[in-house]
Amino acid sequence: MTESAYRAVAAAGMLATEESHRRLLQSIVGVARAIFKAKAASVFLFDEDADELVFEAVSGEGEGDLVGMRMPSSTGIAGWVLVTRQPLVVDDLSADPRHARQAAEATGYVPNALVAVPLLTDERAIGVLNVLDRAEVDRPFSLAEMELLTLFADQAAIGLDLLRAGRKARSVAEGGDDERAAVVARLAELLGEDDDGAGLRLLEALERVLRGRG
Repeated sequence: MTESAYRAVAAAGMLATEESHRRLLQSIVGVARAIFKAKAASVFLFDEDADELVFEAVSGEGEGDLVGMRMPSSTGIAGWVLVTRQPLVVDDLSADPRHARQAAEATGYVPNALVAVPLLTDERAIGVLNVLDRAEVDRPFSLAEMELLTLFADQAAIGLDLLRAGRKARSVAEGGDDERAAVVARLAELLGEDDDGAGLRLLEALERVLRGRG
């Protein structure tokens, strides 16, 4: 098999793994929305290269329409949470100057209240988890509820980090730096096309290579 063919095999395996990470994120926002009886829940990815927040998973209002939508990373409550790396509960968004109403209107849904939690890995903020218009908004958000949401955020951060790593690896496999692409091709050859777990192991191995080389 030629090197280009190995690259194609590697990229295909990574794409499948990437989709599994997207499903994980979708499950997280779905469960979070159900537990807090919210109208919507979402996960933003921080795209450092573009300095933008990107919808990666949405449950409830906007589901099916917002994934992939982008906005400047400094936008609204999500932008504030990303920069400060602090969770925030806002029960009346109309009274909070950090709320970006125009950006919300662009999504087709303007919430009245939200809870936002930063998604952290190695102390870096890589995204934000939002829960919008939860039930019983007139009742203070309890410490136990915040701890529960933090658990969701921890899982979402893992899924988001894997998604980012997978996309970076796939970009290399599809024809980035020649040296790194050659590494991808060799890994694909060693793992073998017929191994059901090849995609996942290839991603893990390549992630280690990429982290080691910057």
